[in-house]
Amino acid sequence: MIGVGKAKQYSNVLDKPLSKGKQEVSLSAFAFLFSELVQYNQTQVDNIAELERRLEDAGYSVGARVLELLCHRDKVYCVLSIVNEGALLTLQGNRRDTRLLGILSFVHTTVWKVLFGKAADSLEKGTEHEDEYMITKLTNCYLLTYRFISIPKDMGTFNCGAFVAGIVRGVLDSAGFPAVVTAHFVPIEGQQRPRTTILIKFAEEVLRREARLG
Repeated sequence: MIGVGKAKQYSNVLDKPLSKGKQEVSLSAFAFLFSELVQYNQTQVDNIAELERRLEDAGYSVGARVLELLCHRDKVYCVLSIVNEGALLTLQGNRRDTRLLGILSFVHTTVWKVLFGKAADSLEKGTEHEDEYMITKLTNCYLLTYRFISIPKDMGTFNCGAFVAGIVRGVLDSAGFPAVVTAHFVPIEGQQRPRTTILIKFAEEVLRREARLG
C-alpha cells in the first residue's frame, strides 16, 4: 500500500498562510485601470500639482496594503512597535532593531520586486540634507506608469511617478517611518526622455529615533 502523507493541520484558519496566487497581473488590465485613474482625476483638478497629489494619495492606499500583504503572506515584515523609546520589529517570533537603512533596503528590494518584478537599480543618500534619500536610475518604461500614458505638451511637467511615490510613502508611513515622498524628472545627457527619481525626505521624528538608537 502506498502511504499518503498528511497535510499540515491548522487549528485556526488565521494560522494558515495566505496563498501567493499568481505573481503577475495583466499588463493591459493595469494600463487600462491606470489610464482611467489619470483621466478621471484630470477632470477633477485645475492644475498639474493637484493632479499629482491625487495620484500620490491613490498610491498611498496601495502602499499601505502592500506592506500588510507582505506581513501576513510572506512574513518578511511585521507591524512596528515602540518599546522603551526603541523601535522594535517582530520577525517570525524574534525581535530586532529597525533602522532607517533597514526600511529603505526593504522598499528598495522586497517592495520593488512585488511591484515591478525586480529590485530598484540604485538607492542613494542625499548630499545636501541628512534626511533625504533617493531611489534613482528609474527609466520611464521600467516604472510602467509611463508606458501607456501620452502627456500633452501643455502638461509637459506632469509626472505619473507621483503614483509610485505615493506607494512608497504608504509603505513607509504604515511601517512607522513618516516621510514626504515625491517623484522628479532627471534629464539624461544623450537621451530624449528623462529618468525618474523618487525622493524620500524623512520626518524629524524619524531622525531623532535613529539618533537614539545610535
